[in-house]
Amino acid sequence: MWAASCLASCCASCACNACTTAVSGISRRSARIAYCGLFSLSLIVAWVLREVAAPLLEKIPWINHFHETPSKEWFETDAVLRVSLGNFLFFTTLAVLMIGVKNQRDPRDSIHHGGWMMKMISWCLVVVFMFFLPNEAISLYEKSSKFGSGLFLLIQVVLLLDFVHRWSDTWVGYDEKFWYIALFVISLVCYVGAFAFSGLLFHWFTPSGEDCGLNTFFIIMSLIFAFVFAIVALHPAVNGSILPASVVSLYCMYLCYTGLASEPRDYECNGLHKHSKAVSTSTLSFGLLTTVLSVVYSAVRAGSSTTLLSPPSSPRAGGEKPLLPLDKSDGEEKEFKPVSYSYSFFHLIFSLASMYSAMLLTGWTTSVGGSGKPVDVGWPSVWVRIITGWATAALYIWSLVAPIMFPDREF
Repeated sequence: MWAASCLASCCASCACNACTTAVSGISRRSARIAYCGLFSLSLIVAWVLREVAAPLLEKIPWINHFHETPSKEWFETDAVLRVSLGNFLFFTTLAVLMIGVKNQRDPRDSIHHGGWMMKMISWCLVVVFMFFLPNEAISLYEKSSKFGSGLFLLIQVVLLLDFVHRWSDTWVGYDEKFWYIALFVISLVCYVGAFAFSGLLFHWFTPSGEDCGLNTFFIIMSLIFAFVFAIVALHPAVNGSILPASVVSLYCMYLCYTGLASEPRDYECNGLHKHSKAVSTSTLSFGLLTTVLSVVYSAVRAGSSTTLLSPPSSPRAGGEKPLLPLDKSDGEEKEFKPVSYSYSFFHLIFSLASMYSAMLLTGWTTSVGGSGKPVDVGWPSVWVRIITGWATAALYIWSLVAPIMFPDREF
C-alpha cells in the first residue's frame, strides 16, 4: 500500500513537472499551435468517453433520472455533448474576452499568448462541471450545435477556397515551366479522380432495379459542378486557374459521397449497407481529420491573413494610414505594435469546430457508434453534406465572377 502510494505520488509529480515544462515552452509564435493541441485533446477525450463513460453516467442520478433507463447510445451521445459544451464555453469565453484587442500593449494580449497552466486547469474544470448540468441544458446545446456546425462548414469552405487560390497563385508566380507542368498534372489527377469517383458513386448508390432518382440527382449535380468550374475558370474574362477548379471539383464529389454514405443502412439505394461499420468509421475519422486540419490551417493562416482574421487596426487589413507617429521611440513602437489577426475570431473558429465535432461524433444525434452500430448516419447528416457541397460550388463560382461584376471592389 505504501509502495503504491509512493508510486502514485511520483507519477503525479512527474506529470505535473512535464505539464509545467510543456506549458512554459509555449512561446508567442507557438501559442496558436498550442490551442490546436488543446482542441485535438478535447476530441480525444470526447471519443474516449463515448466508448467508456456510458456505465458511469448511468449511475449519476441527475443524468439518469428517468423511470426507464435510456439505451447505451443515449449516454454515449450525452458524454460527447457535455465535453463539447465545455470546450465550446471555454473558447467562447476567450472569444468574448478578446473582442477589441488591437495592439500588443493591451493586457489581454498576454492572456491570449500566456498563462497556459491556468488555461489547462480552467479547461479541465469547465469540462468536469458540464457533467453536473441538467439534461435540459445539454438538450438545448444539442439543438444549437446543428446551427453552429453549419456555420463552421461554411467557414471550412472559405478556408478551402482561400487555400487553393493561394496555392495556385504561388505556383503561377514562380513563372517556371516545371511549376506549370506540376500545376497541370495535379489538376489532371484531381479531375480524373473526381470523374472516377462519380462512377463508383453510380455503382454503389444507384443499384439496378431500385428507384434511386434522388441519389442520381445528387451525383449528376456534382458532375455538372465540375464542368461548370472548368468552363468559368478558363473563360477569358475570368482568366482563372484550372488548379482550384479541379480541387474544388474533387472536394464536392467527396462531399457527395459522404452524404450518400450517410443514408440509413436500411435504405435500398445505399449499396454500402453491408459494410456500414467500416464505412461509417472511416467517414467519421476523415471528418474529424478535416476538422482538425481546418482549425490548424486557420491558426497558421491567421498570422498572415489579409482579410479573414485581420482586425481593422492591422496593417494587413489594408489600412494605409500609419498607426503611430514616426518620431516615437523604438520601445514605444514595439509596445504599440498592432496584432496581426483577430484573436476573437480565432477563438470563435474553435467554438464552432467544437459544435461540429460533436455532431460528427454523435451522427448529428441520429445514432451513435458503439458495439458495431453506425455513426454519422441519417437523413440530417445527408442533407448537411449535400447542401455544404452546393454551398462550396456557389462560393467558388462567386469568387470567380465577383471581381468582374464589381470591378471597383476588392475581393
